[in-house]
Amino acid sequence: MSDLRIAAERSSRIDPINFYQGPVMHARMRPVHHRFSYSVFSILIDLDHLEDIDQESPLFSVNRFNVMSFYERDHGPRDGSSLSRYARALFKESGVDLEGGTVRLLCYPRIFGYVFDPLSVYFAYDRQGALVGLLYEVRNTFGEHHTYVAPIKPGEQNEAGIRQETKKRFFVSPFNPVEMTYRFRIHPPDQTVGLRILVTDGADPVLAATFHGTFLRFSSLSVLRLCLTIPFLTLKIIGGIHVEALRLWIKGMRLKSRPKPPAPSSVIGNE
Repeated sequence: MSDLRIAAERSSRIDPINFYQGPVMHARMRPVHHRFSYSVFSILIDLDHLEDIDQESPLFSVNRFNVMSFYERDHGPRDGSSLSRYARALFKESGVDLEGGTVRLLCYPRIFGYVFDPLSVYFAYDRQGALVGLLYEVRNTFGEHHTYVAPIKPGEQNEAGIRQETKKRFFVSPFNPVEMTYRFRIHPPDQTVGLRILVTDGADPVLAATFHGTFLRFSSLSVLRLCLTIPFLTLKIIGGIHVEALRLWIKGMRLKSRPKPPAPSSVIGNE
């Protein structure tokens, strides 16, 4: 059995919800040098088992307020409808049939009712447990969002992970224009998960953003521990965005004008 098949079957056996804890890092290479890193945690949640997950811990709820919670309306069309159906519809439109498969979402949870999630990643598996597609759901601080639909094509996946590339379509950092390119490198969730986005303007990198998370099994004890060790996750993220933006402005970076947002989703390769 190939290494990729072993990894796919192992990932398909992950519990319906688990944590990944580790550092987020941003490094700007041009036109000024700037770098920061801080510790966060994400949940990996099976969108086809939300009712069961809602019963896993008295400290965690689905679509209800709690110490920690997950709301479907924080993602996708933002109307509270089924995220599993939403993701499956996007993949079906791009030629990926998930009949008999599953969709898992890597994202930040709400802590005491609050969340801000700059990037959420959906992992789509077929009925054999093989990873066949990803959705990169990006949100900016202006309340806008866009989803890049990314079926996994031949040659994009090997033992080192998944490599994909797309033209940037959505305004995120106020210091970067839209006319840039994203280069994704993804290590699918297993005992670790890895996300790297390299932003380029042509061949040269401008910005790199990474998250490397280590698996932590979901339980009431782990919910409590994470809330005590990183109690203000949402404030840490949104506060960090604005503090680092101020530091960049002091270094001489200037704001770009924000264009009209694009359509809610786009398919990688259809540029």
